[in-house]
Amino acid sequence: MKTAVIDIGSNSVRLAVISGGKTLYKQKSTTRLGEGLSGTGLLSPTAVTRTAQAVASFKAQAESEGADKVFVFATEAVRSAGNGIELVHSVYDLCGAEVDVISGEEEAEAGLAGALKGADGGIIDVGGASTEVTVRHGGKIVYAKSACIGTVRLFDAAGRDRVKLEKAINAGLEAYGAFDASAYGMYAIGGTATRLACIKHGVKDYRPDLTDGTVISVEEMSGYADRLLTMTVEEIRASTVCAASADIVGGGCLLMYMLMKKFRIKSLTVSEGDNLEGYYMIKAGRQ
Repeated sequence: MKTAVIDIGSNSVRLAVISGGKTLYKQKSTTRLGEGLSGTGLLSPTAVTRTAQAVASFKAQAESEGADKVFVFATEAVRSAGNGIELVHSVYDLCGAEVDVISGEEEAEAGLAGALKGADGGIIDVGGASTEVTVRHGGKIVYAKSACIGTVRLFDAAGRDRVKLEKAINAGLEAYGAFDASAYGMYAIGGTATRLACIKHGVKDYRPDLTDGTVISVEEMSGYADRLLTMTVEEIRASTVCAASADIVGGGCLLMYMLMKKFRIKSLTVSEGDNLEGYYMIKAGRQ
């Protein structure tokens, strides 16, 4: 029996096809649903249309491959937009799928479940419009915060200007309060993390077999931020795996570095298991 899970994010729509608890494959379509959201508070009609079409396409693909259940959930861009319901309605009208708009806490729970699968530790999930930091110890959540800061929002606010990016990130970091995560095994999930793992391995094609388990130190993260914010967008597209996100990956890397510094994290382990698997586990009662 196959199950499909579709994640409607602020930067991309992602599909996972899962059978017997094992992820068969993942696929992504970059639709930039959250572009302009930080300035207007609204999703643009064109972004809604292309995102809904991507969801409908993934649903049809999964069903043609034998998926008998398709879960669809949406995160920060939809839950914070004044017209987020328009995306929900557009998806339903196109393909009959009901979109579960999850809270920041539910998003963090799903990410933690997918990455750690019941073990203790923590995650940083840098998204397009929000970033979740969650830590579990002794089987209990000891810290969890979702803040409205992410790669697309940063680009909308500051472009690729490092001074402006640092100012915007510092303002966003205030939402996290004080927490020392240095004693915990910390994982990074999401597009920024996997792209940086590909860069570390020197591959231009997405290779989950290589990226899963990649360890990135805070010093390496600082170096990647310096490198990506001094390269042009064209250079990033030509030399890395970041073709569809060349304009936002530098800001995302800088955000991750500054989060590591704030939480006193010496290194992050990249996990290919993320909120797609976590959402499936929660829905299937497998957590």
